[in-house]
Amino acid sequence: MTRILTVVTNVGHYDDPTHPTGLWLSELTHAWDLFDDRGFTQTLVSPAGGSVPLEPRSLKFPSYDRSARRWHSDPARMALLGDTASPDEIDAADYDAIYFTGGHAVMYDFPGSAGLQRLTREIWERGGIVASVCHGYCGLLDTRLSDGSLLVAGRRVTGFAWQEEVLAGVDELVPYNAEQEMKNRGATYVKGLVPFAPFATTDGRLVTGQNPGSAKKTAQLVADLL
Repeated sequence: MTRILTVVTNVGHYDDPTHPTGLWLSELTHAWDLFDDRGFTQTLVSPAGGSVPLEPRSLKFPSYDRSARRWHSDPARMALLGDTASPDEIDAADYDAIYFTGGHAVMYDFPGSAGLQRLTREIWERGGIVASVCHGYCGLLDTRLSDGSLLVAGRRVTGFAWQEEVLAGVDELVPYNAEQEMKNRGATYVKGLVPFAPFATTDGRLVTGQNPGSAKKTAQLVADLL
């Protein structure tokens, strides 16, 4: 049985609490649907465990598509987001891959989570797949392997581009430039030619997607590797 550990956020706003954020719903649902079709077992984990707020902008056209609406209108699926596991409740040995979802909220609680770093390191070092989409790559910024090296150092990575932050009008709200921070850690950052167009890349067992529209493509690459 193939098992996927999917990471979601607990944060509901930017530094300015008048600006809400949270999980970008379609980045969860597009991957979840594809993994479900493949018969994979999936578990939700978040840095603190418990409830997961939703990014309001992800509940609007065009991101609020059939997949997102189906999840949002299903009480059983929404209940999963109300009671996620915390990292200390998860045994990494039970999982074949870890997949970090995005939304600007993850910029706050993914990077500093020792529990998520542990799970990522252990899954990677057991030969598993590490994947992220959009801002989910913030969860990989500070993950170190057992030898002390950064997981992303020297590896090809993509994620939400600074150009896309500017075009989305949130460059003055975000706490840091994630693209630059990834480069600062020695990663080879790559992106698609067209902002917001689907783009994903692999570097061995590391799979990353650039933006919300890349979730399905990222999940497809993960499924193919599995």
